[in-house]
Amino acid sequence: MTSAPNGLRSALADHRPEHLADHLPPQPADPLTTLAHGIGSQHDLPISPFYAFAGAFTALLVSFLALGLLWSTSRFQGSRSGRPLPTAVQRVADAPATRTALRVLGLAAALFVLLHLLLGPDDPARNPAPGAVYVLLWVGLVPASLLLGPIWSLLNPLRTLHWLLHWLLHWLLHPLLRRLSRRDPTARRGPAVHDTPPRRAIPTADRTATSRRGPGLPPRPLPSRLGLWPAAIGLFGFTWLELVSPDPASRTTLLTALVVFVTVQLGFAARFGESWFAEGDPFEAYSTLLARFSPLGRRDDGRLVLRNPFHGLDATPERPGLVATVCVLLGSTAYDGFSDNPSWINTIQTSPLGRTPAATLGLLGSVALVATLYCLCAAATRLVSGPLPGPLTAFAHSLLPIALGYLTAHYFSLFVTEASRTVIIAGGVDPAPAPAPPLDPGGLAALQVIAVVTGHVLGVVAAHDRSVRLFPPARAVAGQLPLLALMITYTVGGLSLLLN
Repeated sequence: MTSAPNGLRSALADHRPEHLADHLPPQPADPLTTLAHGIGSQHDLPISPFYAFAGAFTALLVSFLALGLLWSTSRFQGSRSGRPLPTAVQRVADAPATRTALRVLGLAAALFVLLHLLLGPDDPARNPAPGAVYVLLWVGLVPASLLLGPIWSLLNPLRTLHWLLHWLLHWLLHPLLRRLSRRDPTARRGPAVHDTPPRRAIPTADRTATSRRGPGLPPRPLPSRLGLWPAAIGLFGFTWLELVSPDPASRTTLLTALVVFVTVQLGFAARFGESWFAEGDPFEAYSTLLARFSPLGRRDDGRLVLRNPFHGLDATPERPGLVATVCVLLGSTAYDGFSDNPSWINTIQTSPLGRTPAATLGLLGSVALVATLYCLCAAATRLVSGPLPGPLTAFAHSLLPIALGYLTAHYFSLFVTEASRTVIIAGGVDPAPAPAPPLDPGGLAALQVIAVVTGHVLGVVAAHDRSVRLFPPARAVAGQLPLLALMITYTVGGLSLLLN
């Protein structure tokens, strides 16, 4: 049994000489231990393609027909739903001490990774930094966000750095500007006859808010048309780093990417304020989108509640860039699935453009294909059912369960095995023992197929509820036919990558 040496697997144990296998300790001969990524080929996974495709089509068609017959009105209430948690739990969760502790924890973890990048060996078998970035952060945010909600907004070390820099700037410059204003001779004289009239007094609340902003320019509001586009661009940049860059786990690559990322994020936060991170930080947007399917959420009134995950999914804001962000997640995962195909490897190795430009075009093409299919589906839905207020974003939330299914199928085995190895390396064990596979080949194959199919079925449910809300009853089912065709297309593509 062979494994797919792509994506995160490439960053940690690729067999090609330009990657990291030369530095890794010898692995056991047991072929199961080589399966870290969770994507194999048709001869690897002990499951019949016929039964996989037949089961997927049956699940989609049966769910579509059942929903059309039994689900005639919208049942999801978005952020208005949920059973409130005890007041004591809410008080602890919202306590300043809790939030401060989480901020300190996030900053300490970031400093730990930075120190290992600066001082640790350039060998991912003995340096936990690559595993911390590509496994604990990127993959670990999936289960963490599903269980705890948008946890990265509380841990985000960039928010803490922004607050510290803002406080430092205020502490250093505000007294200096005050002394300079006292020395200004124009400050001592009264207004001249022809001077402009004095401004009205600033209310106390406004003066307090102004003083908290510090001596610099006040933050600008984020343009509404910006939406999640910065997050989509940032997520594409990270997936490029993981899947395309020649040496993704080297200290130089990670340090360069870290410096660029931190500089850009803090620069925009200095201009737009802390609200920038909710829209522009790719990891925070990634965690927030995944948390839409968490049973833990907040109502409109801010109350912490337990709810049906479909209610949280239905509350996904229809922001500009939402489609692009989800398509980056789907397209990059699809590219990771076929990037180990021998024909694609031969294509990029023999391309006159070179390996990295050719792989970049492949990643772009994969994301563009996913986005094009969705846009065609939205256009067909508009033709069948009439105009929609937001045809592109109206059903974008239904792609999130699909993305979650792909992420689960793609990264489950990697996270279970490599996360423990990263923690062991961080604890100082050298060399770290080889991770054991969490499931046998049959169990892993079943989990992958079930995750992909379940994600599409949940997407059909979310799209149906939105359809019966937006369309008249006579056109609600017909309006979902393009969406059903899209789900089938995505399912065929996902299973083909899994079983190819």
